[in-house]
Amino acid sequence: MSAKSFRVALAQVLSDADIDAVIDSASDAAADVIVFPEMFSNGYSKFDPQDATARAAWLDGAVDLQGAFIEKFRAAARRTEIAIVATFLEKAEPKPFNSAVLIDRNGDIVLHQRKRHICFFDVPEEACAPGDSSSVFRLDIRRGQVAVGIMVCMDREFPDVASDLVRSGVEVILVPNSSPLVDDVEVGDIRVAGIRATAFQSVIGIAVANYPEPKDDGHSFAVGASGQMLAMGGKQQGIIYTDFDLDQLRAAQEKEWFRRIR
Repeated sequence: MSAKSFRVALAQVLSDADIDAVIDSASDAAADVIVFPEMFSNGYSKFDPQDATARAAWLDGAVDLQGAFIEKFRAAARRTEIAIVATFLEKAEPKPFNSAVLIDRNGDIVLHQRKRHICFFDVPEEACAPGDSSSVFRLDIRRGQVAVGIMVCMDREFPDVASDLVRSGVEVILVPNSSPLVDDVEVGDIRVAGIRATAFQSVIGIAVANYPEPKDDGHSFAVGASGQMLAMGGKQQGIIYTDFDLDQLRAAQEKEWFRRIR
C-alpha cells in the first residue's frame, strides 16, 4: 500500500445485511471509507404504479436525514473510525429524494448529495424529485486528505455532473449504484465502459458499489485516473477493496491538466 493510499471498500450487499458487521469488516481491513449501494434504506425497492396503496407505502418508507436510519451509520463511523457513504430515500415535500451522505470518521455528515438525473421514466423514481447540484469535500483519512465527490447511479451517465465535480477539484468519485453493470441483456457492460471513459477524460478515480445477485449483477468495481481497472467483484455478496495511490493520481492530474478544464 502506498504511503498516500486511499482505501475504499465497496459494500456489495443486500439491504438486509448486518450493517455493523459489514462496516466492522471494512474497518478491520483498514479501509478509509465504505460505500453502500443506491437507496439502501429500502434496497431500491419498487412498487406497482397502478396500486395507490403500494405507492403510498413506498413513500411512507422515506427516512429523515436526522433519523434513526442515518444515525446507525453515524454511530458506526464513530465506533470504527471509518468514513461511510450511506444511501436512502430522503423524506421531503412534495416528493422525496434519492440521496447519499458522506459521513466522516467522527460521525459527522460532511457531504449530502441528492441524485440529479433520476430515472423519472420508471418506478420507483418517478415518485422522486431530482437534486440540482454537486459538491466536493476534502475528507480526512489516515494518510492526509482526499477530495471526494458522489454521483448516484445514473448521474454517472451525464457529463454535467462529472464536470461540476471536476471544477470543484475532485480526486475520487464514489458511486452508489443499482443496475446491471456487466450482464445487462440490452447493453452488456456499457456502464463499466462509461465509467472508465469518465475517469480517463477527467483524470479521476471512480469507485462503484452495486447490489449483488439476485437484486442486480454485482461486479462492484473501481478504476484509476487513466481508466484502468483497479478492482472488480463477482456476482455474490461481499466487500470489494481498492487502493487509490494518491501520489500517482495527483501526478496524473498535474500532467494531464488540460483534461480537467471545464
